[in-house]
Amino acid sequence: MDERKGLILNTIIMEHIKTGAPVGSGVLVEKYELNVSAATVRNEMMALEEEGYIIQPHTSAGRVPTEKAYHLFLESLGNKKINKNDESDLTKVLDSKDEANFRETAKKLADLTGTAVFWAFHRYNVYYTGISNLFQQPEFAEISVIYDISGVIDRIDEIVDGMFDQIDVGTHTLIGRENPFGNMFGTIMAKYQLKDKTGIVGLVGPMRMDYSRNLALVEFVNNVINK
Repeated sequence: MDERKGLILNTIIMEHIKTGAPVGSGVLVEKYELNVSAATVRNEMMALEEEGYIIQPHTSAGRVPTEKAYHLFLESLGNKKINKNDESDLTKVLDSKDEANFRETAKKLADLTGTAVFWAFHRYNVYYTGISNLFQQPEFAEISVIYDISGVIDRIDEIVDGMFDQIDVGTHTLIGRENPFGNMFGTIMAKYQLKDKTGIVGLVGPMRMDYSRNLALVEFVNNVINK
């Protein structure tokens, strides 16, 4: 992908992450200084659509990124740095390394990220919080999707148990079809080893979650646990 097309795709992704709404060429030209004409943006968006990086949902004039686009976006993120406010908030609740403390940390992560958060202290012992955050996302507002999400919530313990021994220690990002929670979700999680105990902490949100910030948060928590 050439530089201009990559810039336009990244801008579409960033705008969609912020708003949850389809992104039109007019928004890109008016809101971002891309130094290209509206006609050029439209042409590049047509090419991106043909290549499978963006799609047109329903009859909207705008486009949304596809799973393929998010995978490309993740590859381009580089080092993720936690911002000072987030670091301060998490440091306050991560003052010890026990189950009660980790539950408070999960609540803080849900508050910071606007996602659902699960914490598996070991197999068959899964705590989760922030479920209401999922229902506040615009892409999860349709009745049929709400039923799908409710079904996932009912099976969180089962899903986490099923993948507990399947993933390696470290940080993992699962998008769309590779996501055990369902192809509408994005998940960032870290499996850690604390003395003789193994656990997993993870975020579950829409595919358009803020991967840069959320990866930094999960990696920070994982690093503190492993110190």
